[in-house]
Amino acid sequence: MSDLQDRIQNVIENEPVALFMKGTPQFVMCGNSDRALRALREAGAPVTAVDILPDPAIRQELSSISGWPTIPQVFVKGELIGGADIVEELAADGELERTLTEKLGPDYRSSAEERTVALLTPA
Repeated sequence: MSDLQDRIQNVIENEPVALFMKGTPQFVMCGNSDRALRALREAGAPVTAVDILPDPAIRQELSSISGWPTIPQVFVKGELIGGADIVEELAADGELERTLTEKLGPDYRSSAEERTVALLTPA
């Protein structure tokens, strides 16, 4: 496994909610990434975002790990939930909040901070 794969896997496995997106929560670069982020925010999720744009290898490695070809990708406690459409559908019927409560515990909103993690080390 490559170093980049290790770093991606580390985020997926160790962050309560990981959002692999185009851009960052402060500067979203894609409508679908924005839709997924909004749904997570409305559900009160603690979001750790990863910008896949700095290097095409991030997207390639992520897709090989997850088996999901498109961006964004949302993981809760290491499990792929889906992309923007699926996350929005889950949010609309209350399933997203149920999933977050089940996997993160009933107090998950108390840690609802947003942060961004860089996968690439500066040259």
